[in-house]
Amino acid sequence: MADDGVNKGRRRFLVAATTVIGAVGAVGVAVPFLSSWQPSARARAAGAPVKADISKLEPGQRMVVEWRGRPVWILDRSAEMIQRTEGLGSDRLADPDSREPQQPGYAQGPLRSIRPEIGVFIGICTHLGCSPLFKPEPNAEGVGVDDWPGGFFCPCHGSRFDLAGRVFRNVPAPLNLEVPPYYFESDAVIVVGVGEDEEAA
Repeated sequence: MADDGVNKGRRRFLVAATTVIGAVGAVGVAVPFLSSWQPSARARAAGAPVKADISKLEPGQRMVVEWRGRPVWILDRSAEMIQRTEGLGSDRLADPDSREPQQPGYAQGPLRSIRPEIGVFIGICTHLGCSPLFKPEPNAEGVGVDDWPGGFFCPCHGSRFDLAGRVFRNVPAPLNLEVPPYYFESDAVIVVGVGEDEEAA
């Protein structure tokens, strides 16, 4: 058979090179397209929900996650902490029944939470926006009162909150700490930024 002058090796090389360049081009187009499905930094800052794994959180411990650029405290309250908190009355707390709208409807009661042992609060003082210190021990030093039941103390201006985020009387902060919308995705995972009622809808 006569040689038709075609170099088959060169043809294979050109076909392979064209395929590789086409594949690279397809990936180059797909990556920005798929990235556009992810929430932007602006969307995350505007309130995209965040997940917190509380599986390693021990009673008496607190962890911090960030939502909307603010610290969110997740507190695992021991049985003794719950008892101390529920024992506080209106003689010491400015809003013991949480009448001001600082928490979702599903986080009512003296502990202001879905589950008694887990408290979730925005860690910003309702006076001037400082971040209070975690002082869970009774009669902790530096709080300014002798009968401290444990809670959060803002050293900036002396505001105090109990372990349910309720503000004490006669301090500068006017309101209880805010409880953000949240729900339990499982026993070990909390989703902050979406409420229990919204998740069920």
